[in-house]
Amino acid sequence: MTTTQHAQQAPVVFLPHGGGPLPVLGDPGHEALTAFLRAVPARLGQPEAMLVITGHWETDVATLSSHPQPDLIYDYYGFPEASYRITYPAPGAPTLAEEIAGLLADAGIEAVCDAQRGYDHGTFVPLKLMYPEANIPVVQLSVLKDMNPAKHLAMGKALASVRARNVVIVGSGMSFHNLQDFFVDSDSSRQQAEAFDAWLVETCCDPALTAAEREQRLRHWTQAPAARFSHPREEHLLPLHVCYGIAQAALVFNDDVLNRRVMSVLWQ
Repeated sequence: MTTTQHAQQAPVVFLPHGGGPLPVLGDPGHEALTAFLRAVPARLGQPEAMLVITGHWETDVATLSSHPQPDLIYDYYGFPEASYRITYPAPGAPTLAEEIAGLLADAGIEAVCDAQRGYDHGTFVPLKLMYPEANIPVVQLSVLKDMNPAKHLAMGKALASVRARNVVIVGSGMSFHNLQDFFVDSDSSRQQAEAFDAWLVETCCDPALTAAEREQRLRHWTQAPAARFSHPREEHLLPLHVCYGIAQAALVFNDDVLNRRVMSVLWQ
């Protein structure tokens, strides 16, 4: 494992947010993930604000939430009634959202702010466990509907300077997101999931790879072993591309927070 130190820059983390509201509800199958999320702030510190790239918000152009006090979007169904009473009253950060939109625009990336958007569960579920006091301002960033990996890497590069302002970047998604196969325990499923996981860890962390080689791999991630098995649709992977674009180097610090198929990456 290697890590690149960035003086006076806030960390960047890609992490799994689990199945709907289950981590917050104390689901036994999410105990490891819940414990992991509660421990993450010890690695991240106390930021001035957080930027969350959420796999649960897809837009035509890069969009940032700018409501000063966002509501919650309960974007799941079929869960216990308590799932729809979860609260997370963290303030928004409209000025920061506008500034981030400006950074994207300066890089030639169309960006807008959405003053109505609330926090979806890709944001409020992990943050409720990580920072339960809900006192850190949060801005959400969408992923693009066209799912173009190069565009998401470019978005990240445009936002690298945000770290210098003690804004922690959180990519909220999953390294494995085949919902139909998630809990299948067959040799074939396990082997395919582990093959993609190994490729992703190597891509992010192998010190023998150059930055150009890492980026080339992420641009063409569908060529990885079991890529489409692991991500039939890639909206939960693309927050990692944005995070990598911001940070350019990585350290895997936990790769078993939900099961063998879920990893998290920290850049410091």
